[in-house]
Amino acid sequence: MHLLIGILTAIIDRGKTGKGQRVSVSMQDAVLNLCRVKLRDQQRLEKVGYLEEYPQYPDMGFGDAVPRGGNAGGGGQPGWVVKCKGWDDDPNSYIYFTIQEQNWKRTAEAIGRPEWVDDPEYSTARARQSHLFEIFAEIEKWLADKTKYEAVDILRGWEVPCAPVMSMKELAADEDLRASGTVVEVEQKGRGTFLTVGSPIKFSSFTPDITGAPLLGEHSSEVLAELGYDGDAIRALRDSNVIVG
Repeated sequence: MHLLIGILTAIIDRGKTGKGQRVSVSMQDAVLNLCRVKLRDQQRLEKVGYLEEYPQYPDMGFGDAVPRGGNAGGGGQPGWVVKCKGWDDDPNSYIYFTIQEQNWKRTAEAIGRPEWVDDPEYSTARARQSHLFEIFAEIEKWLADKTKYEAVDILRGWEVPCAPVMSMKELAADEDLRASGTVVEVEQKGRGTFLTVGSPIKFSSFTPDITGAPLLGEHSSEVLAELGYDGDAIRALRDSNVIVG
């Protein structure tokens, strides 16, 4: 994806300057781009010595590097993966729940603890910090009789940021992902159909066509013809097994 964006940027620049350029993207660079929040947190840690929204604060202390977050999301808003109904039998019965500062009142009301709204021990993000695991434990009690999908439906009505933790099987079968073209079924010649990911970029005027990979040598004749080989030369290459297909 990063390479595609880079290519498109280079094409736009070529249209403006008349000059082409080489585009390169390493896997490390691409992944680090997705970790920009953690890079920001490293600078915060070096400046103040702690990160309030991480579960290590305040009791476990911090070293000189951003710690592993575990189930915590970081990013300034405390979040955690919490159990739902059926978690003891189903390893996918969880949701990710974010305690959003600007929506604390509705969050407390949604989980049946409206008294926390004005309680000085809970009413501000700083006050809640030492109670985070207590709060998430209370959330799990509220979730005990709700599946992850039931919980998300309820919490979205309260505008609480949350999402189900989905297994790969659920992702593969998800109707919304199929409808949006994020997961597509592709026909592979001679082999049947298989699932793969579609384009994460959606366009208003067209839908990218995701097709199966070409078979070995499927387009050899067309490619060689474009390079100037005539029919006799191509047949000779095929007869001598230089090309197949």
